[in-house]
Formats: sequence, C-alpha cells, structure tokens
Amino acid sequence: MQNNLTKKNMYYKIQSVKFMALHSIDMVICMFEKVIRMGLLFDFYGKLLSDRQYTIIEMYYIHDLSLSEIGEQLNISRQGVHDILKRAEKRLLDYEEKLGLVKKFLEDKDKIKIILKQLKLIKDDLKLGRLEDINSHVMDIENIALDILDNDQEVK
Repeated sequence: MQNNLTKKNMYYKIQSVKFMALHSIDMVICMFEKVIRMGLLFDFYGKLLSDRQYTIIEMYYIHDLSLSEIGEQLNISRQGVHDILKRAEKRLLDYEEKLGLVKKFLEDKDKIKIILKQLKLIKDDLKLGRLEDINSHVMDIENIALDILDNDQEVK
C-alpha cells in the first residue's frame, strides 16, 4: 500500500513540476512579447514622452538595465524609477490606443509580405506561361495595395 502511495505522490510531483515548467515558459514568452511591444511603441511614440520618461524607457527596454541600475545612474530611488516607468508605459499604450500607428504598421508589413509572395508566384507563372494566373495575382496585389492606401478607387 505504501509503495502505491509513493508512486501516486511521485506522479503528482512530476505533474506539478511539468505545470510549473510550462507556466514559467509562458511567463518568459509573455515577457519577451512585452519587451518587443514596448520597443515598437517606443520607436513610434518615444519622442512624445518627457525627457525623464524617455530616458528610463530607453535604459530599461533598450539597454536592459534593472530598476536599481537606472536609479543609481539617475540618482533616484528604485521605486521612483518603477513609478516613472509605469507612467511612461501607460502613456505609450494610450498613444497607441488613440493613434494606432503600430497596429497599422504591423498590418501593412503583413500585407507587403503577401505582395512579395504574389510576385514570386507571378515569376513562377511567367516561366510556365500561365497568363490567366498572372492576371489573378496582379489583381490580388492591386487589391492589397489599395487596402494599404485605404483607397477604394481603382488604380489608373
């Protein structure tokens, strides 16, 4: 009976470790996503921040300094750095919510990737003489380009 309980306990411990490992991986991925997102927001809206906010965001996200290291360099407390960082992050997120430039940039980037794929298909179809397929790809590219320009008019 004791051996059976030990096996059961081991099973639950292993499951617990697996869960913790997966949870840790998810947290790391989430942290990387936040760093990338803040980097993009900083690229687009950083100059709209105060000088102090700009410096702290740059030191934290771009130069990967800790709150304590930033505080030492700027002669402010770790808590002060944290507060300024949180306010700056909120401002960047607010700018994006109002202006949507990063979202538009990423959407347009994806559309340009589709255009490049369509151009490759056109090259392949040219080699094989498939004119009907080429025309279809050209129309797809035109529609995507119009979508990027937010224009419903035909290209003349």
